[in-house]
This record gives sequence, structure tokens and C-alpha cells, in this order.
Amino acid sequence: MLKNNYQTEVAKRFTIYNSLFLDLPFSDINRTGTLLPILASKCEEGYQKDKTPKEIIRNFFDELMGSQSEDDRHNLLFKMVQYVERQVVLFDSIEDAAFDKIHDLKGKGSVAALINRVENDKKKEALIEKLNNFSVRLTLTAHPTQFYPGNVLGIITDLENAIKNNDLGNINLLLQQLGKTGFINKDKPTPLDEAVSLIWFLTNVFYKSIPDILTRLLNRLEIPLHEWDNPGLLKVGFWPGGDRDGNPFVTHDITVKVAERLQKWILRCYYRDIRLIRRRLTFKHVEPIMVKVENGLFNSLFEDQGVYRTKADLLNDLLEARSALIEHHEGLFLDQLDEFILKVKIFGFHFANMDVRQDSRKHDALWDEIIELELGKKELDGYHKLSEEEKISYLFDFDKLPKVDRIKDDFHKEMLKSFDAIQTVQKENGEDGLHRYIISNCQSALHVLEVFKLAKLSIPHKEGELPLDIVPLFETIDDLAQAPKIMEELYKNKAYAKHLKFRKQKQSIMLGFSDGTKDGGYIRANWSILLAKEELTKISRLYEIGVIFFDGRGGPPARGGGNMHNFYASLGPQVENEEIQITIQGQTISSNYGKQVSCTYNLEQLLCAGIENELYPSSEKTLSEDQRVLINKMADVSYQFYKDFKNHPQFLPYLEHVTPLKYFGQVNIGSRPLKRGKDAGLKFDDLRAIPFVGSWAQMKQNIPGFFGVGAALEALKKEGKFDHAQALYSDSLFFRSLLGNSMQSLAKSFYKSTAYLKDNPQYADLWKLMFEEYERTLRLILEVSGMDSLLQDNPTSKESIAIREKIVLPLITIQQYAIQSMLDSGKEDPVLQKLILRTMFGIINAARNAA
Repeated sequence: MLKNNYQTEVAKRFTIYNSLFLDLPFSDINRTGTLLPILASKCEEGYQKDKTPKEIIRNFFDELMGSQSEDDRHNLLFKMVQYVERQVVLFDSIEDAAFDKIHDLKGKGSVAALINRVENDKKKEALIEKLNNFSVRLTLTAHPTQFYPGNVLGIITDLENAIKNNDLGNINLLLQQLGKTGFINKDKPTPLDEAVSLIWFLTNVFYKSIPDILTRLLNRLEIPLHEWDNPGLLKVGFWPGGDRDGNPFVTHDITVKVAERLQKWILRCYYRDIRLIRRRLTFKHVEPIMVKVENGLFNSLFEDQGVYRTKADLLNDLLEARSALIEHHEGLFLDQLDEFILKVKIFGFHFANMDVRQDSRKHDALWDEIIELELGKKELDGYHKLSEEEKISYLFDFDKLPKVDRIKDDFHKEMLKSFDAIQTVQKENGEDGLHRYIISNCQSALHVLEVFKLAKLSIPHKEGELPLDIVPLFETIDDLAQAPKIMEELYKNKAYAKHLKFRKQKQSIMLGFSDGTKDGGYIRANWSILLAKEELTKISRLYEIGVIFFDGRGGPPARGGGNMHNFYASLGPQVENEEIQITIQGQTISSNYGKQVSCTYNLEQLLCAGIENELYPSSEKTLSEDQRVLINKMADVSYQFYKDFKNHPQFLPYLEHVTPLKYFGQVNIGSRPLKRGKDAGLKFDDLRAIPFVGSWAQMKQNIPGFFGVGAALEALKKEGKFDHAQALYSDSLFFRSLLGNSMQSLAKSFYKSTAYLKDNPQYADLWKLMFEEYERTLRLILEVSGMDSLLQDNPTSKESIAIREKIVLPLITIQQYAIQSMLDSGKEDPVLQKLILRTMFGIINAARNAA
């Protein structure tokens, strides 16, 4: 049924509306629009005949532009790139407009379906108990994977509405606007720009979706809204302005400014709502209170008078109005007031929970300067010779930090000032505004305690009552393996144990899917993270600590994305399940959470996945010992195969000189630099996961999303244990989800466009290695799943990917034409480089979760 809907609501509409492009009143639009389908056909035919991108483009030129100059030919390619970019926007808008018709909004994974199920199974009380202690936190990050500038996102929103209403006139006007609107940011956005762009999603989507879900949920469970005690059941985290890891442009001033913006915008939302509610509550005893609330919000917003300083102040007045409404007016319009009270409880004066994040190596360097400044170089040399335990004791003996103006390194000054910013945000927005400090590249208990001690000496607090959670982020395969031991050392530390007692015996731990996959390959990373969660749960329970896992996920399967809901439904009782916390970024924000209907759908899927995991345990959510041995075997084979691949002598040169990796730094989509280190040349460890994964996606090779899966399955086949893998796929939701997401990566791969590299004297061996693993994985993943084609069990996703890949096939060919031409000539060409850069936008945008 959904497949038929997809054809009617999306595929056929795209064919119809796409023809409108030809009538747009732009110079050469008809010529470009007429020639583009011819190029697309030439691409399809050419690849079927094993032609190279260079041959395909040259043949196209010779047949249709034989008398024209090289400049004219390249100008046409640039116009085709622009044309396809706008086709992608049109397709996005059509697909988004049909969201409620191509997804079952009340089916499996929805709140409605969950409540129906628990009522039938007499588990309503168990559900309510779980809801009282559960939470889902989506953290919006500024990681640069959103290739649409803000003005284009606005057009997409309007275009979607016009398509919903079948408003051809308006669609035509908006397509004209698209034609005249640039798709490229002229300058890199600042961290504040990134924050402002994401606040748009908070005010226009999350502010509506979260209260809507909670209201429907509580009403179905017959729980009065004003009595609900867990307003954090659904909440939004926020990294722009606080994520300092590798971004020198995020300063303490930026942190404070972003927090101010968040508060201003939530107060604007409240003010807008209260004006509407006050139009209904015009009664004696109630109206004066509502006038006070409206004026108070107005003065706080526009007069900087700060009438309401805290959430509690505002709630006191609203609850007084509520009492008067019940006592004097039989609760007329009470539902509207209760819904507003719920919003205030959810979003407070902070709107979203900010985090600060910094790399552990930066804290090491800061402490080195502090020790040398206070005690001298000789003392610092002695400190470096100490054991970790001795270093911890040494740092804990410090009773004060040097004044900031004595610190010589400007970056270190800024790091100390970040603790001042934390205080300021907590004072103005409440502790919910910013209460976590995340340590990336965390490799020891010392790394956590370095920050803990800095915070204790920087933030005024009562003895033992530091209002800040210190969160280690474990990323590499080795770090994930060491994580339980590190956390046990922390739990044993008396000072830190006292701190946890004050923080209600809760410890958040972040796990990095992106860098985990980059480091260890697809199977090993996902398996290592699950094992780490199980061991961390075990050790935390032993010390009576409630552990909360925060997953650093990206958009594609290679970075922990894809269909995440099944992973959270498959974790089983050995993984603590008090909260689901994940990062959401770039295209995944706009595609999965950019509209109220899609945001509501995906939030409900996550919420229900976490709840059903506990309420409905089953054998497919719990791995047996034999199944664990099998997955571990596959992970080992996959990991070794991936490590050998990374160690190939042409691996880094290929990334640096063949893929579009270096161009990611020129696309002006994010404020962060391309890599962490400042050294010239490419170092794998310094390379960020986004450009790493994005480069493979541009090449249509998608290595991090499948490489090693085929090798692992083949190893089982050689041992005569392939039937065990088939049984595992049938019986384990975790393994099924793992391979299902890998299928997405395979479905978005197209090795014919880079097959010319098999004849390249420098890169032939590497390309053949990748292609052989692609073919092996494709063949064996279909065999293990019993499917005839990729994503056979998800026809909507399958059709969407197929159409998107067809739309951008000319861009893929143009990009590879430029890469192949420069490789053949051995020279850089500014025009071809610009072609590569321009094709990146459409290829990424069409994939929707490619980086």
C-alpha cells in the first residue's frame, strides 16, 4: 500500500512538476533542461557499456556541442549542475509534502500503537511507571553536513506547502525564486550563525511537536497535564556555541550569546502563546493574572526588565490562574492553559540543554601550563614522570588556579573562561541551560578528573555540590575496550564518588559511533559500542550508579545513523535503558526533524523503541552466548580486513588526491576546520569523521558503511557456518538492524563511475580491493537475509534512494570526469576543481544522510 502511495504521491508528481523547470523564464534554461535528460541517458548507456566518465562527457560534447569551445562546454556543465541541484530541492519538497501518506503515522512505533498494545496486554501501569523515569534527548549539533543555506531551506518549506495544496501557480513562482537564489554560502558561517539557524527548528518544529506528543500521550493515559512529573520525557540538547572540540571560533562569549538567544526565543514563543490564551481567559479573578503574565513576558523580552527570572516564577503565576479558573469558572478553557503550563515545564527558560565539549589533549596542555607557571619547568618534568594515580593526587592538591591574565597561551585563557560562561548560563537560564562538560578523546580517569578539578576551582559552589556533570566520550576501539576500567577508577575515587552522590548517583557517558567506525570499521565499531554499553552498565550497577548513554551518531549508517529505532529496540536488559540520548546533525535535522509531521513521527519511534525494549523483552533482543561468539568472530575478521585496508600504501594518498576530501574545507557549510591538527599534510587521526565519510559518499563508494561485512560473511562460509549467520539474521534484531543499515550504504554505492581507476597505475590495486569487497558484501548480504534485492523489506526507502541516485547521476559523472581528467593530465585545473566543488552540493543533498 505504502509503495503504491509512493509512486502516486512522489514519483509521478516529480515527473509532472519537473517539467515546470523548462518553462522558467531564464536564459538557456530550455537548452539546459533539454540537454540534461540526454546527458542522463548517455550516462546510463555509457556505464552499461563500461565507458569512463571522461568518455561519456567527451562523447556527449562531440555529438551535441562539436563546434563549441572548451569554455562553452564547461559552462554548460555548470548550468546542468545548478539545474540538478534544483531538481533535488523539488524532489525533497515533494517527498516531505507526502510524508503522512508514505509513512504509517499510527502504525508500529507510534504512541497510538504503543498504548493500544499495552492496554490489550494489561501493561498500562508498567508503561506509566516507565514514562515517569524515561527520557529521550535529541542533541542538535552544528556539524557541517547541511549543504542548503538558510534562504533555500525557507523556499523548500514554502514549496512543500504549495505542493501539499496543489498550488501550481505558487509552485511555479517558487521554482523561479529557486532559479535566482544561490545555493552556496559566500562566507563560512560563524558559530553564532549556526546556532541561529538551528534555533529556527526549535521554534518552528520542536516547540510544537514535543508538547503535542506529550499531550496526546497523557490524555490517552488519563493523566492530568498539570500533574505530570517528568517534563523531560522528550527534550532537545544543543551543541552550537558550546562545542569547542577542534573549533577555535567557539569562545566563552559565543557560549553566553547563544544561551541568551535561546532564552529570547523561548520567551517569544511563550509571549505569542500567552496572547492567544488571554483572549479566552477574560474572566474575573483570572484575567488580572494573565495580564500580569503577558506584561511580564513582554517586559522580559523587549524592555530587558527581567520580570520573570526563572521558570518557577512564571509557573507560580500560571498555577494561580489555574486555581482561580477552577474555583470561579468551572475550568472553562482549562485545557489550553494546561497545555501552556506543560510547555513551560518542558522548555523552561533555557529552551534546549547546551553542552560544552573539548578534547582531552587540550586539558593536558592547560594543566601543563598551570603547573609550569605555578611551580616551574623542573616540577612539570617531574609531574610527567608520575603514574596516573600519582598525577591525580598531584592535581587534587591544587587549591587555586592562577588568574587568567597570568596564563600566556590565549587558547588556555579561553578554556578557563569557558567555566565562567557555564556559571553565567546557569545563572540566567537555570542549571538545565548548561550542566554538562563533555571530554572527547577521553582515554583515562585522569582526563575526567582534570576537568573535574578545573571545574571545582573555577565554579563557586557549596562543598561537594558542583552543579556540573563531567561526561567522558569514548571513541576509538581501544578506548571503548578500556572504558569500563576507566569508569571503575572514577567510581572508586572518593572525591568523584562524593560528586556523583550530589548528582543523584547518575553518570552520563558518551560513545562515538562516527570516530569508532572510522577507527575500526563498520561491524567492529557497532559491536564494540554494544559490548562497552553492557560492561559499563554492569560496572555502574555494581557501584549503584545509574549510567546514561549518550550516542554520538551522524546521518549515515557509517556514522551510527540510518534506521536507529531498531537498534534502541534491540539492546536488551544488559544495557541500561533510562534514557536515549543521541546527536542529530545537518541533513538529518532537516530531513527527519525539519517538519512537525516528520519530527513527531521520528520522536515517537525513538520513544517507543526505548520503552518497548523494556516492556516487551524477547529472545530477539537478547543475544545468546553462541550468537555473541559468532558476532565477535565476524567483528574480528572485519576489523583486521579494515585495518589492512587503512594500512594500504595508497589509502591516504587516495583520500587526499583522488576523493573530494580537500574540498570539504571550501564549501562554507560549517564553522569548524576540516581537521583537528594544524600540521600540513594529511594525518588520519586528525581527520574528522564527517569529511572522511562524506568523501567516500561523494565517490559513491561508501566504504565506512559496509567494508569488512563481506569479508566476515565469507569467512563464516569457508568455515561452513554460513547457516549460523542466516539464523542470526532471523533471530537477532541487533544483527538484522546492523545489516539493514549496511544495505543502505550499498544501495547508495555506484562503482561503475570510478571503474576507470582499475587502470590507474597508482590506485588500481586499492580500487580493485574496494570493488571486490563491495561485490562480495552485496552478494553475501542478500544471501544471508534471503532477499532478492537490497532493501526489499523497505520499499519506500528503496524507491526513494533509486530516484535520488538517478537524479544525481549526471552530477556523479561530471565530478568523476573532472577528477579523471586531472589524474590523467597530472595537473590541477582551476575550472575542473570548481566543477568538483559545485557537484558536491547536489550529491550530498540528494543522499540526505551522506555525511
